[in-house]
Amino acid sequence: MKTLELRLPPALVFLAFAGAMYLLAAWLPAGEFDFFGRRWLIYALGGAGIVILAVAILQFVFSRTTTDPMHPQKVNRLVTSGIYNYTRNPMYLAMLLFLLAWGLQLGNAFNTLLAAGFVAYMNRFQILPEERVLLDRFGAPYRQYCKLVRRWF
Repeated sequence: MKTLELRLPPALVFLAFAGAMYLLAAWLPAGEFDFFGRRWLIYALGGAGIVILAVAILQFVFSRTTTDPMHPQKVNRLVTSGIYNYTRNPMYLAMLLFLLAWGLQLGNAFNTLLAAGFVAYMNRFQILPEERVLLDRFGAPYRQYCKLVRRWF
């Protein structure tokens, strides 16, 4: 069974990117913005993130499988229904939505680059290794699921 390439919990990665976004907004003298409806967009992204995260975790709990991203080999059931019909990684999608809302709150356009960096990092160091473990564990059903459902949205 393959192990993850880095041993950083996704929550820690999320916090590191959120902190980097704060520092960028505080120190970069360019890229500030504001627009009508910004506050509502922050609420919408944050609210969507909360709902997606809660539904994804509840589906794992009800399926009686692990939510531990550091040990995907502990998964005992492939969850493909509900929110998992639309995204293979709703918990990471929720984190991205939180980062986008945070970037809007900070009001610096360059924070979108850090949000994109979060996606690239998670794809390379978390999601791809998880997918290899799941493919080893579930084989053809997981391969078919990957063909039908996108990684992020």
